[in-house]
Amino acid sequence: MEETALSESENTKSQTLTAFLGLRGLIVDGTLAPGSRVSEPLIVERFGVSRTPARAALAQLAEEGLLAKREKSGYEVKSYTEQDVFQAIEIRGILEGMAARLAAEADVSASHLQVMESVVTELDDVVGRLTTDSEQTEYVHLNNEFHRLLLEASESEMLAMSLERIKALPFGSPNAFVESLSLNHAAVKKVLIMAQEQHRAIVECIRKGEATRAERLAHEHSFCAARYLQLLRAKDEPIPWIAEKAKRANRK
Repeated sequence: MEETALSESENTKSQTLTAFLGLRGLIVDGTLAPGSRVSEPLIVERFGVSRTPARAALAQLAEEGLLAKREKSGYEVKSYTEQDVFQAIEIRGILEGMAARLAAEADVSASHLQVMESVVTELDDVVGRLTTDSEQTEYVHLNNEFHRLLLEASESEMLAMSLERIKALPFGSPNAFVESLSLNHAAVKKVLIMAQEQHRAIVECIRKGEATRAERLAHEHSFCAARYLQLLRAKDEPIPWIAEKAKRANRK
């Protein structure tokens, strides 16, 4: 009996994860636009899960801020304004600035700094030859790795929890808008080169124990995401995760 109960529990967890990741993917890639209604039956049919895991996945995504409760029943994809996006970028910058400061104040091992420098060097190489989608994917992976290593160097569980919360939003991660742009475009490359200079300077400040400067640089570095968003607007590209109505209202 216990084995059966455990098996059912594991199956429910597995189905919940399937529904959660699947639905999250549809929201993040823009398949489900802001304001789109999301119901338990839709999840059950789309991902082949039962109603209990579907319900749990909806609750988790609402907790992350990707879904909002409808007045009568069910959920819809949460709508955000550009102001919300810029504020999320600012919050991430403050938190990553704190991570850089704590890392500079701590005794970060030479091996950890060496790994960070190695990632920056690899990013230099990728930025220098950005022409294909595969190289863009490589850039996104390495950039994520740099930010992960920065947070790890801070040795702060509280910061990790706070950043996890903001990064759960589709526009809250360092690569949020990078994936929506052609990285081979001259204006985008200019931002990428500046970001690389900041990456290198942040590592150097941590090495030298220059806490205040490390914090300022990491905070400034977050605004690269804001510049990518501005480039999308200048090209009149659709901005992921922002409702058209919300965008128009914000521009008035």
